[in-house]
Amino acid sequence: MAELRWRTAGESHGSALVALVEGLPRGLAVDIAQLDAALARRQRGYGRGRRMQIEADHVEVLAGLKRGVTLGSPVALLVRNRDERIHEYRSFSRPRPGHADLAGALKYGTRDCADIMERASARETAARTAAGALAAQFLAACGIEVLGMTTAVGGVALPAESGLPGALRRLVEAAALGSAASNEAAALAAVDAARAARDTLGGTFLVEAFGVPAGIGSCMQWDQRLDGRLGQALLSIPGIKGVEIGAGFACASLSGRDCHDPITLDDAGIQRAANRAGGIEGGMSNGATIVLRAAMKPIPSIPQGLASIDLVTGSASTADFERSDVCSVPAASVVGEAMVALELARALLEIAPSDRLEDVSAFVAGLRTRDATFPRGLPPSGTGDSSPSDR
Repeated sequence: MAELRWRTAGESHGSALVALVEGLPRGLAVDIAQLDAALARRQRGYGRGRRMQIEADHVEVLAGLKRGVTLGSPVALLVRNRDERIHEYRSFSRPRPGHADLAGALKYGTRDCADIMERASARETAARTAAGALAAQFLAACGIEVLGMTTAVGGVALPAESGLPGALRRLVEAAALGSAASNEAAALAAVDAARAARDTLGGTFLVEAFGVPAGIGSCMQWDQRLDGRLGQALLSIPGIKGVEIGAGFACASLSGRDCHDPITLDDAGIQRAANRAGGIEGGMSNGATIVLRAAMKPIPSIPQGLASIDLVTGSASTADFERSDVCSVPAASVVGEAMVALELARALLEIAPSDRLEDVSAFVAGLRTRDATFPRGLPPSGTGDSSPSDR
């Protein structure tokens, strides 16, 4: 099976953003409207800035499909920028604390922070969102659904309602802040207050993956562990400063008895009384819902500017200000959904036996049958691998 790989190209104010996705199996019917819907979710969200009023993102498929179905060849996606003005964009030399400006200027030897901003900008995540929406369609064909949602803004919690993935998605897509909470009023007021104070807010978001069979990922090498891979995928999103899996940091204050999820077996198969592990144990999915949370810092483009220096004159100054959002946690949750979908698809395809979608889908169905019948489906004791007590 070919490895799933993806890359993006393009600058914030260039002509377009491009995503190249390689390794998807042949036979996936791609719904372009669903790709566009993911891009629209990324653009929406209470607290977004003027850039999102300019852009109207749409995916153009340049390669990899025939009559709307994947050929097994690389899929090339293009999202055009309406705000195309990279060659006319003003230079600025007063780096913004919290952005890539200063570190990039030092790395690449430039005094023009705009050169760094063009690629470091979160605008790049539109290409990732398109690629992730494509991966999500592949996962859906295998019975796996990934959903991201906002869970807090500026310290105001937005606890998710309980429900099945489809019902939760409807709540998230209808909510102003992309949450599944019953009431967003306090969080909306916090965004309004930050805007009035010419400040910004961060927050947290949740990504859940439903229907993932056990055994995705591996404990055999450090870079094959699913928790590490998903953590890196989320931390690669601009502004993300922390990631936890399952109970996460709360586990540090629990005893072992209270932290881990007891295992039972009934007629429906292996069961867990809780999911504090977040669906991952030993670097592998364990069959439970995968639960990931990420913390996003406030956007560092602050209207009144923070203390900085001028890279041209060397004098103390106030950081330049580029238009920005008041809060972009809802957008980050959509990008987080995309990144988790991409990494889960990659990990799944690593163990799949074929380059054809119908074979991969049947393989995943077989994994679910294994999970539902294990360990009853094992050979009688003495005819298969020995148990620890037999050794």
